[in-house]
Amino acid sequence: MTKTVVIGVGNRLRGDDAAGVAVAERLRERVPEGVEVVACDEEPSRLIEAWEGADSVVLVDTVSSGAPPGTLHRFDADEEAVPARTFRSSTHAIGIADTIELARALGRLPRRVRVYGLEAESVAVGSGLTPAVESAVGFLVDAVLHDLKEERCTNAR
Repeated sequence: MTKTVVIGVGNRLRGDDAAGVAVAERLRERVPEGVEVVACDEEPSRLIEAWEGADSVVLVDTVSSGAPPGTLHRFDADEEAVPARTFRSSTHAIGIADTIELARALGRLPRRVRVYGLEAESVAVGSGLTPAVESAVGFLVDAVLHDLKEERCTNAR
């Protein structure tokens, strides 16, 4: 059976940077059986440990690419490099894109890696999610659930 891990990355104390963690928390009770959900509020370099042994991983983090707040970005990191400019480290010392490329170089990247980035409006210390990002979190939860169901159907064939 394929092991799948969903990892929400973020900092609960930095406004919209908490979006990835919020997605993970909302997914926890809704994912198909056998899918592990992890909230990672540590450095993204810890992701390599979090997905250890997984065949498939879904990463969710906040991004700052200049697109309107709440914009959703999706990449298949097993097929293409994730743009470091989009996933540049915001409140983290090392970003998601760098972590993925490090794992690829070390031969520790899962077979399938989907990355969702949710465009932030504010990562101010002590603030909550902005309305645009809060609204997009619900949409992103649905998108991840759809991906997980499609993956399960594909693996069942």
